[in-house]
Amino acid sequence: MATRTPSEQTQNEENQQMAAAPQACIEVSDLNLYYGSFLAVQDVNMRIERNKATALIGASGCGKSTFLRSLNRMHELVPGARAEGHVTLEGDDIYAASIDPVSIRRKVGMVFQAPNPFPTMSIYDNVAAGLKLNSSRIKKSDLDVIVERSLRGANLWEEVQGRLGKSGSGLSGGQQQRLCIARAIAVEPEVLLMDEPASALDPISTLAIEDLVQQLKRNYTIVIVTHNMQQASRASDITGFFNIDAAGQPCHLVEMGPTEMMFTNPENKATEDYVSGRFG
Repeated sequence: MATRTPSEQTQNEENQQMAAAPQACIEVSDLNLYYGSFLAVQDVNMRIERNKATALIGASGCGKSTFLRSLNRMHELVPGARAEGHVTLEGDDIYAASIDPVSIRRKVGMVFQAPNPFPTMSIYDNVAAGLKLNSSRIKKSDLDVIVERSLRGANLWEEVQGRLGKSGSGLSGGQQQRLCIARAIAVEPEVLLMDEPASALDPISTLAIEDLVQQLKRNYTIVIVTHNMQQASRASDITGFFNIDAAGQPCHLVEMGPTEMMFTNPENKATEDYVSGRFG
């Protein structure tokens, strides 16, 4: 048997470690986010693992939602807003000059805080809206299959299958949010961003959304912003804590790790104070 040299052994160990490490869907490096000259989010470095639910927590107004919107280039839709640094999706820098932002938003969907079904559209047309926008030649039979699959994926099919032609705005708040999730997953994104998706919902609907997150991560990478510590602990695999040092200072990522560790044994005192309710 041939004897490996020390350098070969080291390389082999590194290869094994890389193979064993969780695969990142999104990697953020040295990211700074601005509104005009104001630095809102500073020097974020983060790996978002594939098919995991990552929760972003922190006090109101500390920049979590700004960071979330940077992951599909919605941040730059605000006049004067810009990003510096790198965000890679499956190895491709989404801020590269050659990248079309619209193509990124197809791959990285967004569910907003308040349910926002298109009020003049039926339940069916709400789900199909993105598909029709992306492809005007899709067959009705294919559309039917995707609409049903998406509504089933959002745990809504059984509740609405008999009234697909009715307005989406006639649904309850929790149903409207799940309709928006169905609309987002209909175009088969790789990542689903959720900005406080249950903050406007009742407790029962909130638990339904949390259960749905656990199901969706089998097929999608989930990043969810929440102020609800119980929700973060229940619904996520990984948690990142954002904070600001003082008013007017930029937001930064304090620490990030497995959710259980972040809530029971965080490394940073500020994280411990926040998750225990001593501030925020």
